[in-house]
Amino acid sequence: MFTKRDLLRSAALAAITVTAAKAVPANAQAKAEWPDIREAKAIAEEGFIYGLPIVMNYAVMYEYSVDRNSGQFKAPFNQINNEARVFTYKDTAVITPNSDTPYSLVWTDLRAEPIVFSVPVVEKTRYYSVMLCDGNTFNYGYVGSRATGSEAGDYMVVGPDWKGATPPGIKKVFQSSTQFSVIIYRTQLFDAADMPNVEKVQAGYRVQPLSVYLKQPAPAAVPAIEFPKANAELVKKNFFEYLDFALQFAPAGAEETQIRAKLARIGVGAGKTFDFKDLPLTHKIEIGLGMRDGEEKVEKYLASGQKDVNGWKIGSLFGDRQFFSGDWLKRAAAAKGGIYGNDAVEAVYPLTRTVADGEVLDGSKHSYTLTFAAGQLPPVNAFWSVTMYDGKTQLLIENPINRYLINSPMLPGMKRNADGSLTLYIQNKSPGADKEANWLPAPNGEIYLVMRLYWPRPEAPSVLPAGEGTWQPPGIKRV
Repeated sequence: MFTKRDLLRSAALAAITVTAAKAVPANAQAKAEWPDIREAKAIAEEGFIYGLPIVMNYAVMYEYSVDRNSGQFKAPFNQINNEARVFTYKDTAVITPNSDTPYSLVWTDLRAEPIVFSVPVVEKTRYYSVMLCDGNTFNYGYVGSRATGSEAGDYMVVGPDWKGATPPGIKKVFQSSTQFSVIIYRTQLFDAADMPNVEKVQAGYRVQPLSVYLKQPAPAAVPAIEFPKANAELVKKNFFEYLDFALQFAPAGAEETQIRAKLARIGVGAGKTFDFKDLPLTHKIEIGLGMRDGEEKVEKYLASGQKDVNGWKIGSLFGDRQFFSGDWLKRAAAAKGGIYGNDAVEAVYPLTRTVADGEVLDGSKHSYTLTFAAGQLPPVNAFWSVTMYDGKTQLLIENPINRYLINSPMLPGMKRNADGSLTLYIQNKSPGADKEANWLPAPNGEIYLVMRLYWPRPEAPSVLPAGEGTWQPPGIKRV
């Protein structure tokens, strides 16, 4: 699960002070065509919810593959970047980052031609997955241990308008709903000494244009794009401008026709440039308030739209276009909870900010424990983890032992209780040398905890279906 939480905070009211990068002529939209203030507010609210994942995705793409000076840059489009490390508190481009598996990433530009990605043989004991996620944040395909097994293979990713035969040697074709898309590889790391083995697997991840794969001449070059700079302040102030820009690379699906038509009423849409300059002050205020109300709805959905199980929120928030079927609120909540999360069959993410009675977890006030009864560890085919985040930023926290999570590969080095149960110590200060193997360092403030259950077992006991399964995570206890 992966933009910055502060990209979103106060986005609505900041929008009132938008200054457009490209002004719309005063006569571009006659005053009589403007919606009344109530309609403008409603459109802005719905549009914010619809556009939030799209804008968040663009901000990550800009930092990772466009701006070489962003501090988070990975690689240019259509080139793979292998990280021979796990994420730490220094990784700030995406919220709730996974620190279990070293990442490999490819941002694809599919305008000129398809991209072929290849995977090597991976030992069956090592979990890996390749997730395809487009600019709409639809997960439109998987390769890996669960989806395709551990065999080598060549696969092709095509853009929304591509039509053609599947070339010989290609095992499967995946179609993105947008012209820009990301391929996210997760490769299991057993411990620090295992990193060279992960690097060997990563060396087998290959990406190439279809023309290179087929040893044919490359197609004509596509036009260069002037990508608008994205950072926390700009995204706050110019939310709808970024949505404008992104939509031109995302042909509307049937379920998007209505919301796209509404957005056009306030000058938002592919090929447009949103600008408050010519709007009356009352419209500016109502649109800003509509965005604020939209953000509140997203927050509320995250808090109450999933099943509450012993204080943990469990649900199925991620999937393909059919999974969402126009439920933009669910899609926005998924992105804000942790963009680029997996489908539930690949991973389930119980998350919490509270103890079972609803009191907010706060490392500056209390210490906590999480105890798995004997024989009641999370039931998975791959592995599980519990990761600590700062409750306000949803980023990993700096701590004295550089430990950001506790996961199942660490079990041999952990201490069990006399009855066979396993207790994790969740607190800001060390619980003492005798318990430090089970210590998950907490921030000196609000806490956000996320479990990751990779490749959950479908048979009982199981966390599936998410929120309704026969296995339930234990509640966090205040010490």
